[in-house]
Amino acid sequence: MKKLKNEKELIKKAIAEGVKYGEARGVVEFEPTDSANEKIEYIYRLLVHDKVIQPVPEDQISQQTMRHKLAIWASKQK
Repeated sequence: MKKLKNEKELIKKAIAEGVKYGEARGVVEFEPTDSANEKIEYIYRLLVHDKVIQPVPEDQISQQTMRHKLAIWASKQK
């Protein structure tokens, strides 16, 4: 897995976009106390469920792979 140049900024963008996406669908309401890791995991699973992104095999899922997939997704957003 090749790290992206601006992955940290893309993660922040992915969390913001993912929160908007989930709340617009009406499936989740994030609390200010939710950690970034919780948000990342929920957004990743929601996007996989909606077939927006390709899933990583279950035995290879980690916080790092979820972050990477979300960063790639965010880089393709407007």
